[in-house]
Amino acid sequence: MRYFANPSTQSVRDAMTAGLLDFIDTPAQGNVRIPGVPWCADNGCFSDAYPGDDAWFAWLARNAPDADTCRFAVAPDVVADAPGTLARSLPWLPWIRWLGYPAAFVAQNGLTPDGVPWDEFDVLFIGGLPECLPCGYIRPAREFKLKRCPHCDRRLAEWKLGAAARRLVREAKTRGKWVHMGRVNSRKRYRYAAAIGCDSADGTTLAQFPDATLPDVLSWVGQPALDEVTA
Repeated sequence: MRYFANPSTQSVRDAMTAGLLDFIDTPAQGNVRIPGVPWCADNGCFSDAYPGDDAWFAWLARNAPDADTCRFAVAPDVVADAPGTLARSLPWLPWIRWLGYPAAFVAQNGLTPDGVPWDEFDVLFIGGLPECLPCGYIRPAREFKLKRCPHCDRRLAEWKLGAAARRLVREAKTRGKWVHMGRVNSRKRYRYAAAIGCDSADGTTLAQFPDATLPDVLSWVGQPALDEVTA
């Protein structure tokens, strides 16, 4: 399973050049992509860095000459809101394809297989946020330390690790879709994503202390140490 990361230091970029990691890019990121390295074009909605429809689409259009090395471009979405994402993404999916990119649709809390516009996109992106299944509370995106429901005190369950997301992955694979999981920042979650059938994942674990954590990341994505490849 491929892993997309931020090109935060020269060591990380060297790992990308060596084919050990792939490159995730967004309109707000500001990094120079490495020629020939497979990449994906995220939109920045999760981190509140979405620049607006016009600026996002202009960024995609500027980078369209590299669409042949892009695994997918993510349509604008609404975090943790399946109906909102559907309404926001549907108009853009054909335009992403028109630019030459494989189009990615983000699965969010509440999505079911019969509510997915399967023919309109190429890649299913597993997003979503932790939620309380009994009362329906969904944790805000920035409240990372909140582990229990403020209404009923039950432990929150990560939507992307639950049965609903697994059903979506199974359906996507039967339809021949590439499946990607976002926010994969540990060996345990990486192995889970691979086990349920995901083809790729991304995470920000290399954004902080990247050189110190790079050997660990390469080990849990099943890649050799960088010095073994570049020696």
